[in-house]
Amino acid sequence: MKKEDENDFYFKDEPKQILKIPTEVIGQSDSLELDLEKDLSENEKLVGRNSRCVPVDTFSFAPLGRKGKKVFKGKGDLVKFRCSVYEKKLLKVKAKRTGLTLSEYIRRSLFQIEITERFTEEHIQIYKMLIKYHNNFKSIGNMFKKRNPKLTQEVYDLANDIKAHLKKFQP
Repeated sequence: MKKEDENDFYFKDEPKQILKIPTEVIGQSDSLELDLEKDLSENEKLVGRNSRCVPVDTFSFAPLGRKGKKVFKGKGDLVKFRCSVYEKKLLKVKAKRTGLTLSEYIRRSLFQIEITERFTEEHIQIYKMLIKYHNNFKSIGNMFKKRNPKLTQEVYDLANDIKAHLKKFQP
């Protein structure tokens, strides 16, 4: 009997047979199922169902080489302008107050897009205090509704002024 190599599916003194597989088929999956059958003789080996044909050669799916890193091309152009040190610090402070980057802040101000400042802790406390004042003045107006309608109207006007001022800060 002829000795067979461990890694090959053919005998050494038989001619090699080549199986050509189109690149479209290889590109769809990394393995293929073969359905090859031969008549069995004593010197032939059967490659049956569920055999996997995995290419041993290094096959380049990208013939032009490795793909480069994908870069977001939306904001790729660089624009520079000169300003004083004071102006740059002022721009950075204003951008930090709004919670935007320096470039985004400059972009929005250039195109006159609305820029809203973020509240500091002190602003939030004042806002909450004004809400309490509004609610208290409404309650006071409700208490004096029957006794003194003129005082009630003055208190309601003050509460409405506070409410109008609070609505300016809501988005």
